[in-house]
Amino acid sequence: MSEVFILGGAQTDFGRNWTRDDKSLFDLFATSVNSGLENCQLDAKEVEVGHVGNFVAELFTGQGMLGGFFGHVHPDFAGMPASRHEGACASGSLAMLAAMRDIESGHYDLACVAGVELMRNVSGDIAANNLGAACWVGREATQVKYVWPAMFSDLAQEYERRYGLKHDHLSEIARINFSNAKRNPNAQTRSWTFAENSFSQDERDNPVVEGWMRRHDCSQITDGAAVVFLASAKKAKEYADRRGIALDSLPRILGWGHTTAPMLQQTKIESSRNQDYVFPWTRKAITDAYRRAGIAGPEALDAIELHDCFTITEYMAIEHFGITAPGEAWKAVEEGTIAFDGQLPINPSGGLIGQGHPVGATGIRMVLDAWRQTTGNAGDMQVAGAKKIGTYNVGGSATTNVSFVVGVA
Repeated sequence: MSEVFILGGAQTDFGRNWTRDDKSLFDLFATSVNSGLENCQLDAKEVEVGHVGNFVAELFTGQGMLGGFFGHVHPDFAGMPASRHEGACASGSLAMLAAMRDIESGHYDLACVAGVELMRNVSGDIAANNLGAACWVGREATQVKYVWPAMFSDLAQEYERRYGLKHDHLSEIARINFSNAKRNPNAQTRSWTFAENSFSQDERDNPVVEGWMRRHDCSQITDGAAVVFLASAKKAKEYADRRGIALDSLPRILGWGHTTAPMLQQTKIESSRNQDYVFPWTRKAITDAYRRAGIAGPEALDAIELHDCFTITEYMAIEHFGITAPGEAWKAVEEGTIAFDGQLPINPSGGLIGQGHPVGATGIRMVLDAWRQTTGNAGDMQVAGAKKIGTYNVGGSATTNVSFVVGVA
């Protein structure tokens, strides 16, 4: 398998409301791509193929055919092959995988992978309804107001049934991620303040949204875009030589995993009743990434950027990464393992809860943050000495699962 290098990229300010600023989905897309070119000191004419991650632009804006935006970002992109990829909240990771295949096949040497979602142009209720397209519409979550808080409340209930679950542990996950976000200049919640009871079961400061999920257990409705540039070994060497840096200083995608489970959450849960993991297909995506990266498990990682669309999702992922045994994620929370200064920091960027969740951009943003960490460019978010970062991106109720291991030599 050919090596795939990450040259860098860019993201927008996830705190910005682009509609309020009279800006469009295209403006969001173009800003991230142009910023990425500038940050990486690349010319548009060098890029040979484009991939776009996006979930539901048609529902939020009425716009499809997003690959066609490239030719309007820069005239040198006109004629460049481009594709759009959808896998709900894992759309960005699917775009990453497709770009990797282009490079590994030898078809192209430099790919632009962009993810974008404009979501704050509609009310919260409409946004929540639009995002419900990632479940099996008409067959699940049919009697609830907010589809995804309800679906992941059901996951919390399953954890309570199998192992026992305390809201205090979920609240601590939220507190850590909001705290980490204060270090991130692009985080949506970087300036948020919290009351004494914000991470309690207080109905005023942390009201119930659906079932187990309270306000601060939930990620944000976010406008945002992210872009990374992936290169072959040939192009990466040319790029490194041009900048007078060592090829080994450029991060590579060391391993990847991708699974697609049955769509219905209840089918997934029922099929795992007698198995170690609640979501075995999630576990497989992560362990496939470990195997391809040539590592045994989480002890080889320096940090993880994972999909905390809800606190229970991170709680589940702690076990599925192998940080604890199944049913024991609470230990990693109580012992401080996942804290910013812990043994294995999770979401030093703030994650989806703290940084924001522009759905189509999230998987790409995770890889960009892995690039930042492994090149020492993470600023106040920097995990000291980080050389290998794991990611995990979810689409639907752990229907689409994608994991990467990013590292430098």
